[in-house]
Amino acid sequence: MALKGGEVLLDHSEDGRIAYLTLSHGKFTVVTWEMRQLVADRFAEIDADPQVRVVVVKSDGEHFTSGGDIAGFMEVDPIDFTDLGHNVTAPARSAKPVIAAIDGYCFGVGCEMALSCDIRLGTPRTQFALPEMNLGMIPGSGGTQRLSRLIGLSRAKFHIMTATRIQSQQALDWGILAEVHEDRASLYAATDALAAKMANFSPAAQRTAKEVLDKGIDGPLYTGIDLERKAYAMLRSTQDFAEGVKAFGEKRKPEFTGR
Repeated sequence: MALKGGEVLLDHSEDGRIAYLTLSHGKFTVVTWEMRQLVADRFAEIDADPQVRVVVVKSDGEHFTSGGDIAGFMEVDPIDFTDLGHNVTAPARSAKPVIAAIDGYCFGVGCEMALSCDIRLGTPRTQFALPEMNLGMIPGSGGTQRLSRLIGLSRAKFHIMTATRIQSQQALDWGILAEVHEDRASLYAATDALAAKMANFSPAAQRTAKEVLDKGIDGPLYTGIDLERKAYAMLRSTQDFAEGVKAFGEKRKPEFTGR
């Protein structure tokens, strides 16, 4: 049955503060219907684990992912598409920062998953595409909305309505990628370093920054500023903020606990 197959592996750093989610399904990492739900299941585990502070999403194939299992989609009852995308976009709903390490193709549902992550790093091989137009279809897991918010309506219309790939340098210039590293080894090393850096910050501050940024961007400026001000005031009462100020005065690294 085409809907089955593939795996979404969950591993942790030695100290348990970084969770690694690895898409695994052959050279091109085709995402099956089963794998979509596994993404949501793994994030449910991660979100319930207070020790995890940062999440890294990557692939063990030659490409991050060439997209979804097209043949398998034809086996799915149309009613089951009502909540399409809720599972693979779990990174956006996670309270924890999520970094995507992307080497090679990042197409279709894989692109939509990557766009739902907070930070994306790539290599010169990285290519993004929402090629659904080639099938007489449109992206259905948030691609139209997230890409247009990220790179602007005009560019998004061009790349979605013509199924044109976005090359690595374009993605960097337009803000889809935060950094480009020379090869997969250096990409993963940089991802590990970034995750370790973020794991040392206050979990409360990281969680709040993500929420303020995500919610503020969709509203008027004054609404976002009001949200930011209230979130700032809330964080002033945390133990982490007191620890940060104390550590600054004592010229040492703070020990944040998330409280």
